[in-house]
Amino acid sequence: MPSISEHTFTSPFQNFTREQWKRLNGQLSHSIQEEDLDQLHALNEPLTMDEIEDIYIPLAHLLEVHIHNFQELHSKSNIFFKRNDRKLPFIIGIAGSVAVGKSTTARVLTKVLSLLPNKPKVELVTTDGFLYPNKELIKRNILNRKGFPESYDTKKLLQFLADIKSGKSQVTVPLYSHLEYDVLSNEKLLISQPDVLIVEGINVLQVNSRKNGVFVSDFFDFSIYVDADEKNIVSWYIDRFESLRATAFQNSASYFHKYANLTEEESYAMARQIWNEINRPNLHENILPTRYRADLILKKGSEHFIKRVKVRKI
Repeated sequence: MPSISEHTFTSPFQNFTREQWKRLNGQLSHSIQEEDLDQLHALNEPLTMDEIEDIYIPLAHLLEVHIHNFQELHSKSNIFFKRNDRKLPFIIGIAGSVAVGKSTTARVLTKVLSLLPNKPKVELVTTDGFLYPNKELIKRNILNRKGFPESYDTKKLLQFLADIKSGKSQVTVPLYSHLEYDVLSNEKLLISQPDVLIVEGINVLQVNSRKNGVFVSDFFDFSIYVDADEKNIVSWYIDRFESLRATAFQNSASYFHKYANLTEEESYAMARQIWNEINRPNLHENILPTRYRADLILKKGSEHFIKRVKVRKI
């Protein structure tokens, strides 16, 4: 009998170069305006119309196929079980490292999906709101592990997703302030019967944070991992830290105001230290191992633009 090492395993993914992927392009019934770009991309994450047309419009049309099949299955299930349950939201999870550009991907996808022919109602939720408040993290002595699996109120996140998938008409989501670096105790986001819900966060594909076998990704109908070489992510993280030091950190209300007066060299050193002590371990221990659990992987090049797309075979 041949050993396992003698077997050649084929990939469960189809691989597309950017040029191959863009040729799958479809047409949206409404165009995105140039002024929308500033509202869609995050700090230091360039976004162009070419990126939207080459990457996100084909992705939206692929997701349209999945959403249609999801709704068709729901309809046929209603017939089979002789019931008349309302249709449920199609949930998309978006994962990836800190600073890789998940928030831009999530916002662009929210916009592009909303422009599909049937004009679905698309809502976006980030998992930052499901972090434990700082006082609880301090109590547990894990403030320096913010973003690691144990820093999230996973029970609350799972309950939110269960409420959405059970058809609850209105569900509230806690909000997070990057200025205060904390969950806002008195502010909530109301989610009311979306057709599509996008859930974005570094932790959403992890499977090692619960002992009862129920995971956040169990509620996803499609999942996306935003990927890049670590050297590029580190560079983006350091550049973003420096940009924030010169802008948002100057605000005396900012949690990170203590970094406002660093020199450029000190800022670089501090960003590198934070990356090495917190973000890099989290990436290698918890985030990167989930990459191939995704249905689709967007691989970025050094300039933040997608250069390759991997799609799980069906």
